[in-house]
Amino acid sequence: MNKPLYILVIASLLFSGYLFVKVQSLEKKAASGDSVAQIKGEQAKNQAPQQPVQNLKEIPSIPPVSDKDHILGNKNADVVLIEYSDFECPFCKRFHATMQQVVKEYGNKVAWVYRQYPLGFHANAQKEAEATECAAEQGGNEAFWKYTDQIIERTTSNGTGFALDKLVPLASELGLNGNKFKQCLDSGKYAQHVKDDMEGGSKAGIEGTPGTVVIGKNGKKEFITGALPYDQIKPLIDKVLSGL
Repeated sequence: MNKPLYILVIASLLFSGYLFVKVQSLEKKAASGDSVAQIKGEQAKNQAPQQPVQNLKEIPSIPPVSDKDHILGNKNADVVLIEYSDFECPFCKRFHATMQQVVKEYGNKVAWVYRQYPLGFHANAQKEAEATECAAEQGGNEAFWKYTDQIIERTTSNGTGFALDKLVPLASELGLNGNKFKQCLDSGKYAQHVKDDMEGGSKAGIEGTPGTVVIGKNGKKEFITGALPYDQIKPLIDKVLSGL
C-alpha cells in the first residue's frame, strides 16, 4: 500500500471512530434528558396540590353564633366549628363529608355552624346560597341541612355544577312548597344575608373556602384553612376539648 493511500485509510478509520463516539454520546444525553424530564414530570405530578394550602392560626374575632345561624349538633357543645363555605367549591364538597363525620363521631360534644361564602368566580354559588336560606325559611333548620346536603351531593362543582333551574324542583322534591320557594328565590330577599355572612367571615380572616373557625368553651379560637381530612381535624378538636 502506498503512503498516501495508507494515510487516507487511517484518516477514514479515525473519523469513523469519532462519529461512533459522538453518536453514542448524543444518544446517552438524549436518554438522560428524557429520564430527567420524566422524573421532573413525575415529581410535578406527585407534588401537585390536591387541595388548597392548609394551616392553623390564631383568629382574633368572628361574629358570634346567633339564631340566624344554621347549626347541626348541640348548640351548647364544648366545641363549635363555624364553616364558611361555597356550594360550587370542590374542596368544600370534600370537606362537607369530613364535617359530617365529625358530627357523627363527636355527637353532642360539637356543633357545626354553616355560613355562606360564595366566591365570585363560581357563577351559581350565590343563588344556591340564597336557595338554602329560602329552604330554611319554609322548613327551618332541618330543611336547610337537607337542602344543603343535596346540592353538595349533586353538584359537580367549579362554578355551574348544579344548574340554577333545578333549585326549585329540588325544593319540591324535599317536600317544600315550590311556588313559595320560587317567589323567595326570585325576590333575592336573602342576598343581603349571604353578603353579611361573607363580610363577617372576611373580617375574621377568611380568605378562601372552606374556611373553618374552631372555638372552645374557654373562648380560644383556631383557624383551619382548606379541606383537611378527618384524621387531621380530630387532633385539633381533641386539643380544644382538653382546654389546651
